Amino acid sequence: MGLFGKLFSKEKKEKLDQGLEKSKQNMFSKISRAVAGKSKVDAEVLDDLEEVLVGADVGVATTVKIIERIEERVARDKYVGTSELHQILREEIAALLAENNSSNGGDFDLPTSDTPHVVMVVGVNGVGKTTTIGKLAAQFKANGKKVVLGAADTFRAAAVDQLTVWSERVGVPIVKQGMGSDPASVAFDTLESAVAQKADVVLIDTAGRLHNKVNLMNELGKIKRVMQKVIPDAPHEVMLVLDGSTGQNAIEQAKQFTKATDVTALALTKLDGTAKGGVVIGISDQFKIPVKYIGIGEGIDDLQIFNKEEFVDSFFGKKEG
Repeated sequence: MGLFGKLFSKEKKEKLDQGLEKSKQNMFSKISRAVAGKSKVDAEVLDDLEEVLVGADVGVATTVKIIERIEERVARDKYVGTSELHQILREEIAALLAENNSSNGGDFDLPTSDTPHVVMVVGVNGVGKTTTIGKLAAQFKANGKKVVLGAADTFRAAAVDQLTVWSERVGVPIVKQGMGSDPASVAFDTLESAVAQKADVVLIDTAGRLHNKVNLMNELGKIKRVMQKVIPDAPHEVMLVLDGSTGQNAIEQAKQFTKATDVTALALTKLDGTAKGGVVIGISDQFKIPVKYIGIGEGIDDLQIFNKEEFVDSFFGKKEG
């Protein structure tokens, strides 16, 4: 069971339902108003639906794609009642997530390897990056994995301190140096330590600055090159952490980081405190990068593996039929 225990799948689903409740109520109360007094889906209803989706931070490009899909169905079926709109929207969003290679459940497992699985975590300050690393460490440890943390965000003393608190709370080792140290040097030491300890997973925290893309790109590139001196194919994942409650700002951050480095996975935090859960749909569609984790609360177990079927089910409520 590990230090923090595991939630049964039913309990996880209930947590997900609760976490997305604000987003669900926000979207569907607006859809209900948009179709009030109308019996069929027509151009006016679709215009209103487009406004609702953009307002839910699904994003303009993704919203246009969804509306075009619904228009095709209306044209094909000749008559689509407004009572069917909820189910059609659900089906089209589920299809979109499936096409976009969004992650699909399982557990906090790792590939079998003789060397540690290295995850470099990126994201701006304030999105919950360090907290996400701590929660990941806890859940990996609860699954019997040996974890090492690397405090390579050396530009903020608070970041190193915060990660140290997490390492103590979870009971996993941390490698750190003084504030202002070379982040690549910290990453190098972390991987050497992890190899020596025969660790299963390494989570490397990096500085969250976007004021200069060139510097960001150079810094992340240097960290990668230095890590590869210890483990040639490191990092195995570059995970971008985004604050889901910031809506379009999260999408803009994703644009900047995907230009600066090869992001392979996404984690969206703070979805429980926002009505902007639609941002998960937009980010998945625009960047074609798997959404791997979502944060739906403060607790350790409130960082969940993203499962597209469960997400759609919680976002739209129980499936009809």
